[in-house]
Amino acid sequence: MLKNNIQMVDLNGQYLKIKDEVNNAIQEVIDSSAFIKGPAVKLFEEDLQNYLSVKHVIACANGTDALQIAMMALDLQPGDEVITSPFTFIATVEVIKLLKLKPVLADVDPHSFNINPLEIKKLITPKTKAIVPVHLFGQCAGMGEIMKIAKENNLFIIEDTAQAMGADYLFSPKHTQKAGTMGDIGCTSFFPSKNLGAYGDGGAIFTNNDLLGEKLRALVNHGMKTRYYYDYVGVNSRLDTLQAAVLRVKLKYLNEYNLARQNAAAYYDNAFKDISDISTPHRSEFSSHIFHQYTLLINNGKRDQLKAFLESQGIPAMVYYPVGLHLQTAYKDLGYKEGDFPVTEELSTKVLSLPMHTELDEEQLDFISRKVKEFVN
Repeated sequence: MLKNNIQMVDLNGQYLKIKDEVNNAIQEVIDSSAFIKGPAVKLFEEDLQNYLSVKHVIACANGTDALQIAMMALDLQPGDEVITSPFTFIATVEVIKLLKLKPVLADVDPHSFNINPLEIKKLITPKTKAIVPVHLFGQCAGMGEIMKIAKENNLFIIEDTAQAMGADYLFSPKHTQKAGTMGDIGCTSFFPSKNLGAYGDGGAIFTNNDLLGEKLRALVNHGMKTRYYYDYVGVNSRLDTLQAAVLRVKLKYLNEYNLARQNAAAYYDNAFKDISDISTPHRSEFSSHIFHQYTLLINNGKRDQLKAFLESQGIPAMVYYPVGLHLQTAYKDLGYKEGDFPVTEELSTKVLSLPMHTELDEEQLDFISRKVKEFVN
């Protein structure tokens, strides 16, 4: 592919390689006309259960719904406190507020960008009921320590694994688990740009708890276990059959896709390894990294100038995230102010994500890397 066609995410290039499989899967759904709760939904849930080695996968309409439904299933009550990160996409805090729970924010680790367990410990009160670790940019948060904290304080864990589908957490050389399968409930998004992305919105919820699995399955379908008999106040949040059919095809390639991202990340790492003004992504000792994003720290104060320069060269670059959640207008009532989360606030001035997807070739990687170095040097 020509370097002047560089994209942050090349969904079309990825599609072309699996075009026949995807088209056939979609056509089967159309031919069956089973557009809602068709056979492909159940089959996809079973495939994902096997991939994750988890007992229950409940598909839903999107990742935001997944988080909300998870909290509904745990019977959290208005005023209950839920600890999460200020350095993430808004959905994580949004659903806490929508359910009239209280978001309590814990600053992140400056290397992994994930929630810092030491900060979590400081924030636990009698009202704390749950922790929502976000596995940011493709790498797991410190689940060993977080699970210990949760157990000691009788707290639920809801994993937000929207950016880390397929990442492994290493408890020991002989014990690994997939992101999203370690807490009480795991949640993910199948937004098209995710490592496992649909061709529209989609999400899923995971659990190894049989009772929670049964309840979650009812909650996504209006609180209904038996048709027209409602056991809970639920929502309408279903993964449509067309998306499930696409995801079934793409799940077969997820490990391959993640490896392609890891190879691209290794190329970037090597290109930038001797540049003091750039910090390449940290690799955790306990988690694989599947690079939903490849995020640099630009240490010379010229992040925004570099972004503008790259874009002038036909290279897209993104800032995830320019403002911490604690400083967003909609969340002023939480009472946080500038300076409360120094790591998050510093990261917001330094992070820059480069193109990262399964279709990056060496010509593109070389061009992107050379242009970054041209500006920095």
